[in-house]
Amino acid sequence: MSDLLLIDDDQELCELLTSWLSQEGFQVRACHDGQSARKALADSAPAAVVLDVMLPDGSGLELLKQLRNDHPELPVVMLSARGEPLDRILGLELGADDYLAKPCDPRELTARLRAVLRRSHPTATPSQMELGDLCFSPVRGVVTIDQQDYTLTVSESRLLEALLQQPGEPLDKQELAQIALGRKLTLYDRSLDMHVSNLRKKIGPHPDGRPRIVALRSRGYYYSL
Repeated sequence: MSDLLLIDDDQELCELLTSWLSQEGFQVRACHDGQSARKALADSAPAAVVLDVMLPDGSGLELLKQLRNDHPELPVVMLSARGEPLDRILGLELGADDYLAKPCDPRELTARLRAVLRRSHPTATPSQMELGDLCFSPVRGVVTIDQQDYTLTVSESRLLEALLQQPGEPLDKQELAQIALGRKLTLYDRSLDMHVSNLRKKIGPHPDGRPRIVALRSRGYYYSL
């Protein structure tokens, strides 16, 4: 049974989602503000977090920043009543693994949660991957370059693993989305692009200045040799 932390000030929604997710085999703890959420996280780290953008005592995006500092590999699915593209982009830029606009279908939330949890516990994962000056541990979700470690989110880790398995060979966006996000991209969905952007910022270019991850317009991405 996976322990989930649900952070949302809408108590009626929390009760509904807790009831649904409990029937789906999850153990749910609900918090309705940032302060109680921080205490719950300090008491016991969950398997995943569902986090609302709007909280009564601050922004969920600020809490997400703290989560990424304290628990970089913890899967996080963001919720937003506004569903604005800017909210989605900011959430993904700050390291959310996935994003849903409210009101959301509990079945879709369940599917997204199971996808991020599967990606956080992959099977048949190599212990270490090396290419040039880059060394990557998929199990730990850590990239080492010039003796400097960079911790990746679950989605970033799955994305880099897929690219390193076929260096120099383009991978289609839909294929990468299935691997990194556990779902297909919808029209105007830039989730994958945001994860690639975050990954690029962390690992930087090759020593000679060439980008490590190259985009092919309307096709996908590849890791350059």
